Amino acid sequence: MSPFRRDRIAELVRRQLDLFAEDDAGLLAEAAEAERAYDAAEREDAEEAYGDFGLVLDSLADALAEIRDTYAGTLDEDAALAYESSFDRAAMERHPKLRGRL
Repeated sequence: MSPFRRDRIAELVRRQLDLFAEDDAGLLAEAAEAERAYDAAEREDAEEAYGDFGLVLDSLADALAEIRDTYAGTLDEDAALAYESSFDRAAMERHPKLRGRL
């Protein structure tokens, strides 16, 4: 893939993730709160708090996957693979807690 095309994909992904951060700010805040609750949980409550945190992370991953998959569906196979790879890499950089969920 040419460097120009790679740069264009990276810019597109950056914009998509910026919009996600704006549009889904509530979900991102919910994830941060769930993580704080888990970190602060007493031993007997930690398992439930971790489960709650995991559910919010799953919701975030689902929302990001929907963005990725919807756009990838408009591309030819090679372009879709390049785009998906770029999207996943950038999403993991911004949201490392989602590793393994996206």
